[in-house]
Amino acid sequence: MTELQKARQIINETDRQMAELFEKRMTAVKQVAEYKRLHGMQVFDPQREAEVIKRNSALMENEELKSYYVTFLQNNMEISKGYQHRILEGMRIAFSGVKGAFAEVAAKKIFPDGVAVPFGDFKSAYNSVVDGVCDCAILPIENSFNGDVGQVMDLAFFGSLYISGIYDIGVIQNLIAKEGTRLEDIREVISHPQALGQSAEFIKKHNLKTNESINTAVAVKQVAESDRKDIAAIGSIEAAREYGLKVIAPNINESNSNTTRFAVFSRTMKQASKEDNHFIMLFTVNNEAGALGKAISIIGDRGFNLKALKSRPTKELVWSYYFYAEGEGNINSEKGKEMLRELRQKCSEIKVLGSFEKEITLK
Repeated sequence: MTELQKARQIINETDRQMAELFEKRMTAVKQVAEYKRLHGMQVFDPQREAEVIKRNSALMENEELKSYYVTFLQNNMEISKGYQHRILEGMRIAFSGVKGAFAEVAAKKIFPDGVAVPFGDFKSAYNSVVDGVCDCAILPIENSFNGDVGQVMDLAFFGSLYISGIYDIGVIQNLIAKEGTRLEDIREVISHPQALGQSAEFIKKHNLKTNESINTAVAVKQVAESDRKDIAAIGSIEAAREYGLKVIAPNINESNSNTTRFAVFSRTMKQASKEDNHFIMLFTVNNEAGALGKAISIIGDRGFNLKALKSRPTKELVWSYYFYAEGEGNINSEKGKEMLRELRQKCSEIKVLGSFEKEITLK
């Protein structure tokens, strides 16, 4: 046997082994995709990919081949993501509003392979996941300009779903009207109360009458269906396109850093990871002096940074409140478990909504 034949024999045998390993790897990739569907998680995780490349390339002893191996790993990952995308096609994502709503924009960015399904309100979107109609729901929890979305926080407290991640999306409000309408023609503007609040200076400057709608995209739809020529809506460019309208004045929101935080709600909590560094929990404290202060101290004493603490009425008892807390640190670690054990002595109820590696900003 010549040296060439020997080399080809080694290649053939290696290819056979690689085929077996490829099938094994893709079977695991399928399991990952199914897990992500169940827990409402994105396919693409750039930090995870960078860590895998760094770790695996370090296994290469031949420095000459290392750069080729990195390319091999990257190609493998692209194939894996393509397979996951195909598996996740048809994943149903609930959101509140109609087509063109900012929540739909967020849903398409987070789950580009999924089907965004509109619902008339937050509760209907939430319950669609509880009932198994949809795989997960994208709901807003906070806006940087107008604050918390209390209805969604209440659903999180009283409901059974978990949060698998938080995503930030920049909100740009636009004045939208029918083709041929001029700014000086407009007398009334329709939108969601938050959008009206975000655009208050523009509205005041142009002396416009305001009318509230349940959703920015619903407002755009109302304008599209109206016979009036003196009304406009405030909403997204996507909503204007969806209903065949024109942006009369772009970017009219008062703050240039206007951002909405969306939470992904799913039926099951994702598996704890040592990389998780953020958590969300809800709790009520015992009816005794200093109980809330003691609970906060327990969180800090165990080394966890409390980023946000917000109160909401429980609606079950007069002057009774639950607390929504966001913190930094791994709540699944031993310190986290100790913290929860101590908190249960001061709290009448604790619900960990979820833990995740980081908050993601959508581009």
